[in-house]
Amino acid sequence: MSDESPSQVIEAMFADLSDWRGATLSRLRALIKQADPDVVEDLKWKKPTNPAGVPVWSDDGMICTGEVYKDHVKLTFAKGASLEDPDGLFNASLGGNLRRAIDVYESDNVDDAAFKALVRAAVALNKATVRRR
Repeated sequence: MSDESPSQVIEAMFADLSDWRGATLSRLRALIKQADPDVVEDLKWKKPTNPAGVPVWSDDGMICTGEVYKDHVKLTFAKGASLEDPDGLFNASLGGNLRRAIDVYESDNVDDAAFKALVRAAVALNKATVRRR
């Protein structure tokens, strides 16, 4: 069993990608932390084909996950369907009742301010949901 924290594993995971996907996920991770300094990083859904698991960012509930694919990275917002997206960042998983995702390809440039606003909105929704319980 490793003594590394989930944050350390996530950092190493992104560094090991050594291409644009690792750099993109590292940048988006930094933006998540800037938007929510209280964010908790974790790894979930470990399996033989993905032994490290999927990076998850939470604050009073899941904010989003980060996944790596061959030609893109995906940030899936757990309650994305309930979030305003005035800048149109969500471009995947648009048909569901709960989640929304942002697929980022190599040539894409995610707007920092818009992304941080989306993260803050997800955190606010989580906190409002916790207060209602």
